[in-house]
Amino acid sequence: MSAPGRPKHESPSAQREGTPMSHDAVGRVRAFFESISPEEVRRIDEIYAADAYFKDPFNEVRGIEPIRRIFKHMFEQVDSPRFVVREVVAEGGGAFLTWDFLFYARRLGSHEQMIHGATHLKFDADGRVSYHRDYWDAAEELYEKIPLLGGLMRAVKRHAAR
Repeated sequence: MSAPGRPKHESPSAQREGTPMSHDAVGRVRAFFESISPEEVRRIDEIYAADAYFKDPFNEVRGIEPIRRIFKHMFEQVDSPRFVVREVVAEGGGAFLTWDFLFYARRLGSHEQMIHGATHLKFDADGRVSYHRDYWDAAEELYEKIPLLGGLMRAVKRHAAR
């Protein structure tokens, strides 16, 4: 249950809007994503707060271990995953990053795949991520690339555009 006046998804340790945030916190997160590896995932507690909230198109979890499992699962599902952060906008206790996620997936062919997305972050007083929300279009960026399903998704998209 969330505290009065706080959205249920917001971490109790989230900073309030307008609180100064260290550029070091944003730099640490950017470096984490741009150097993501199984070794980096092991030290995720240096980046995320203990009660951090995480949401993407497939997951909605709270806490270090569930977030760690999401990143570990990424390494089990795709080969050579990497993020390229394209832009960072930081203000107060939060930041917004745009990125490209590059990876190889045998079921999608032999060429490198790319997903364009964005992440909204909020930081706690210690500079750790307390809120992480990813935004990307799973239909366009992923489902349309899957054989058979991709054809169906493109047909639905064409029909909806009429």
